[in-house]
Amino acid sequence: MNQHVYIVEDDPNIRDIVKAYLVKEGFQVTMRENAEDAWSLAEQGQPDMWILDIMLPGMDGYELCKKIRQVSEVPIIIISAKDEEVDKILGLELGSDDYLTKPFSPRELVARVKRLFKRAETQPVKPVNDESILTLGDLEIDKAARTVHWQQKEIDVTSKEFEMLEIFAAQPNRAFSREELLTLVWGNDYFGSDRAVDDLVKRLRKKLDGLPIETVWGYGYRLEYDEAQR
Repeated sequence: MNQHVYIVEDDPNIRDIVKAYLVKEGFQVTMRENAEDAWSLAEQGQPDMWILDIMLPGMDGYELCKKIRQVSEVPIIIISAKDEEVDKILGLELGSDDYLTKPFSPRELVARVKRLFKRAETQPVKPVNDESILTLGDLEIDKAARTVHWQQKEIDVTSKEFEMLEIFAAQPNRAFSREELLTLVWGNDYFGSDRAVDDLVKRLRKKLDGLPIETVWGYGYRLEYDEAQR
């Protein structure tokens, strides 16, 4: 095992304890106490996983998470003293894969690290569509560039928002259950509730005003599209 993990945490005690446990399990570990130094290092090459504290001096963990997701899809675990569900959802929407609240057991963190690496090797299969650019009416999704255009304007979306849009656009008019969307976007071992799906859909509707993501009551959502518009 030689996966490389970056830890960004301003508390030296937490950094040292987490590093000791991860190194014992065979991981290579690099530590930084602020996001700016960590990002500067990452520009030379991304690690295999990030562990980020939220409350950092200068750039916070949320902003660093967003920057990482602009260039990489490696697993990200956020750790924080905050325990509000809205903070967990925000972290997940910005692209993190897991969220652990302080104080936490180092053994639990190691278990989550192993689980995410295993999940990365066995991601659930998403709906297949071989087109590199998906176009449905005024919606255009460039899968290679990971960009979204709506009504001829580029829309800034998070990693999770992009993934959900891609899923909907690959199979328009198909109803997806909340549980299915959780698995496809967040993975089999997502720890939270299906509220994350509802919140993500709400944000997409706000960003892409008029996009017909319809609620299938008591079930989930679908992207309605008139095939005659193709």
